[in-house]
Amino acid sequence: MSDDQDDIILAELDDEELVQQMFDDLYDGLKEEIEEGVQILLDRGWEPYKVLTEALVGGMTIVGHDFRDGILFVPEVLLAANAMKGGMAILKPLLAATGAPRMGSMVIGTVKGDIHDIGKNLVSMMMEGAGFEVVDLGINNPVENYLEALEEHKPDILGMSALLTTTMPYMKVVIDTMIEQGLRDDYIVLVGGAPLNEEFGKAIGADAYCRDAAVAVETAKEYVARKHNQMSA
Repeated sequence: MSDDQDDIILAELDDEELVQQMFDDLYDGLKEEIEEGVQILLDRGWEPYKVLTEALVGGMTIVGHDFRDGILFVPEVLLAANAMKGGMAILKPLLAATGAPRMGSMVIGTVKGDIHDIGKNLVSMMMEGAGFEVVDLGINNPVENYLEALEEHKPDILGMSALLTTTMPYMKVVIDTMIEQGLRDDYIVLVGGAPLNEEFGKAIGADAYCRDAAVAVETAKEYVARKHNQMSA
């Protein structure tokens, strides 16, 4: 974000300044700085979960919003995501060891005929950051892939992504097949992607449409929290 990046010594910043600087570094896709920042916070006694949510997820939320609003573009988002991965790599084993709160689990994938995955990857990463176990099926998934993954992983949530108006309708194929097989009520179904909207989500029988990664996390938390009395045909 600024040319004086080299003049900033992360270890000399107080906690609040360091987190703000990490937001900037994430935004700029500076992986080494993010890894250093994560390590400094851990050395200062921060819980791994706190580092993850406040520094990394907080920063990626800004990236996600600016991507949605057309301020950031795919290359920048990829750099930011790569920087976050660097931080996540340090935190993951620590989170496992400290028994960080597990929110739930999710299977996510882009639908058949669609090979776009930036938004999906952002959602996967943000969901992991929020404490969800995520199984990412990648791109171009026929209905069979989703059903096999549901059978194998028994997640709380099925997430589907589409970036083309031509592939959007395939989401309904998946949901209709789940209904036919009597599986629909067992899962929270969240859908997202640029051409979708709330009306479309309702029309195909999804539980919710999520306009960006930050909304997906909040929606997922809300639905999982009330899953047992929320799910109905």
